[in-house]
This record gives sequence, structure tokens and C-alpha cells, in this order.
Amino acid sequence: MNKKNFSHNEQKPEAIESSTSAEEVHPFWDFWAPILFTLSLYLGVRHYIAEARYIPSGSMLPGLQIQDRLIIEKLTLRYRNPYRGEVVVFKSPYSFDPVLLGSAKHTSSSLKCALLNFPLISIIPGLTDVACDAYIKRVVAVAGDHVVITKKGELILNGNKQIEPYVSNLCSLVFKEFNPCRTLSGHVPEDHVLVLGDNRANSWDGRFWPGGNFLPTDQILGRAVWRFWPLNRLGAVKSF
Repeated sequence: MNKKNFSHNEQKPEAIESSTSAEEVHPFWDFWAPILFTLSLYLGVRHYIAEARYIPSGSMLPGLQIQDRLIIEKLTLRYRNPYRGEVVVFKSPYSFDPVLLGSAKHTSSSLKCALLNFPLISIIPGLTDVACDAYIKRVVAVAGDHVVITKKGELILNGNKQIEPYVSNLCSLVFKEFNPCRTLSGHVPEDHVLVLGDNRANSWDGRFWPGGNFLPTDQILGRAVWRFWPLNRLGAVKSF
């Protein structure tokens, strides 16, 4: 009887079967690996590159309407400070203003805010925290500028009154309960900017923050660059 010889490159059937079994993917990873990969990719893009946001209030009227959906681009401001006229999204003053931090019952952490702002979790009633909110305003002054805000909400920058075509609603003493005509005068410190709402008479912005009027640039999340909803207002968010 002739004995079958195996070359060095061949395996016995038992060895082949054993190798195949060892390479099988565990059912846990077979199900969860694609989900975890997709989730990691989503969170990575959202944190480092861009994310979608909506406008919850009328502080940026008339240019940005309530419930407008925007793309917030995050790469550019990692390499430079914002320019005057750019619309930026930043962390809630309750997360960085020293007075608000001391008086607020809410505290923020990166992990907590990431969970609360996750789409499937953020829609659950009651799971909110003002310290994890994001605000959208326009940069009107940068480091080194001397800025004055008048009782009407007009902007005087380095001694020159500014023409602001994006502002349609200056302050009026009629809104005494909101005290919209808060004045401001000072120099913007290094690594800070001044942000105001385009709806100057109805915006809780740097004029009202008790711990300081100016926004630290490291609290800025990104620039509003594109409106993708509603379709009849589709287009770039204008900087001035």
C-alpha cells in the first residue's frame, strides 16, 4: 500500500479544520464591532471635524431663524483665532464664567456633556444641563480692540461706529424686564473675543455675563458655515 506523503506546504485535514475554527469571529464582535466602529467614527467626526446644530432661540434674528439647522466646522479655529464678523458656537457660560460656576447647581464634564448631547439621549425629557448647552453668537471684537456698546446696542470699535447690516433690532428701554440696553466699555484681553447676538435687543451675550464680558477662545467649539435646513434658506452663513 502506498503511503500518501504531505509536503511542507500542505496540512492534514484535521489541522485545516482546527485552523478554520480558530479564525472564526466570536458572535459578540460579529454583532457589536460594526456598531462600535460606526459610533467611534461618528464621535470622532463630531468632536474634531464638524457637527450639525440647530438654532433654539431668536438671538441671531433675522439672519438665523429659530430651528434653522447649521453645519459647525471645527478644524479652522484649531489653528487660528476667530475673525470679526464670524458666527461661532461656544460652550455655555455656565461652564466657564466664574460667577455662574459658583452659583449654578449644574456642573459640566466632557463625558457628561458628550452623553447629554448625543442625539438619542438629548431627546429624552429631563436629561438637560445648562452647563452643557451651546450658544451661537457673532464675534464683533477680538484681542486688543477697544469696544464700546451704547444704550441702543450700537457698536463702537476702536473709536469708530460700526455699520452692522446683520443687526435689525437695536435696544429699546421698553424691554426693562430683560434689561437689554446694558452698556459695555473696555479692551478685549488676549485669547478672548467679544460676542453679541444679531438680535441686539434680545440676546443674552457678553454684555450680561456676570463674571466677565469676554469669551475665552478656548471655549469656542467651531464656526457656523452652512445652513442645510430649511431648504428654501439653504446656503452659507455669512461673515461680515
